[in-house]
Amino acid sequence: MAASSLAQTASPAPSVETIVARMARARVDNQARFRSYIVTRNYKLFGKERQITKSQVVADVTFVPPDSKKYAIQQSMGSVLGEKVVRSMLAREADITKDYASTDFSPRNYDFRFIREEEVSGQHCYVLELLPRRKDRNLLRGTIWVDANTYLLHRTEGELAKTPSWWLRDVRMEFLYADVGGMWLQTSLEATATVRILGPYTITARDVKYKISELVAGASAPPTKGIR
Repeated sequence: MAASSLAQTASPAPSVETIVARMARARVDNQARFRSYIVTRNYKLFGKERQITKSQVVADVTFVPPDSKKYAIQQSMGSVLGEKVVRSMLAREADITKDYASTDFSPRNYDFRFIREEEVSGQHCYVLELLPRRKDRNLLRGTIWVDANTYLLHRTEGELAKTPSWWLRDVRMEFLYADVGGMWLQTSLEATATVRILGPYTITARDVKYKISELVAGASAPPTKGIR
């Protein structure tokens, strides 16, 4: 009887088209809540041995809605490769922010396939496969976990649709998201790749603290060395 009752009350998952449409509305609503902020982010670079940190970089990233991101490296320790990689990642992040529509999870950039339903950190999620519609180094071939109630992302992982350079192969990314002062933001990432000649490398990024203020836009911006 209990099993029969559960079957009768359980709701079937929406169609993929419905999930994607609700994701788009949730994204617009979330962007409407964006405020200026400065986030301090901690990057760590590892080689083949994950217990040994080859490089650590601390950067401040300033975001001013709707599409401005600038960064400043505050501290760099260890291998110079770490700072070089971080600067490249931050410059790319700033460029993507200026043209978010070209990379967001929408039918313009992806085809979607429903895989399953799954719990993530206690939240019921729909798991969708990402199929990029073109070879682009800013698109992923992978999987997203969509909150079944809010239709915001909890997790994204996959391989780049196009390798960014001859030096890298098997590039894989994982992103996690969380609430920050009422804004749903990406708060951590992990990227792995095999660097020709040098072997496997992993870089992680964790948001350490946020300063959210309507006054950030009028304050003196931090140095932007490295931004084109």
